[in-house]
Amino acid sequence: MKVLVFRTDIKSKKKVKAIKPHFNKLTLINKWSVDLEDIDNVLRIESAEPLREVDVINLVNECGFHCETLTY
Repeated sequence: MKVLVFRTDIKSKKKVKAIKPHFNKLTLINKWSVDLEDIDNVLRIESAEPLREVDVINLVNECGFHCETLTY
C-alpha cells in the first residue's frame, strides 16, 4: 500500500465535492480524503498500484485547486 500526502487549498466540503468525481473514477486509488481541519488541508491518498505524485498534482490543478507534495 502506497500513501501519498499533499498540501492543498481545498478548504470546504463544497470544494471536496468538486474533486470527488475525478478521484472516484481513478481505479488506482483505493481511498482518499481531505482533512479540512488541518491548516494544510491535507489530501491523503492510499493506492495499491504505483500512482505518481505528479499525476495527482495535475489532476487537482485541473480542477482549479493548488496541490503540492507534503514532506515530513
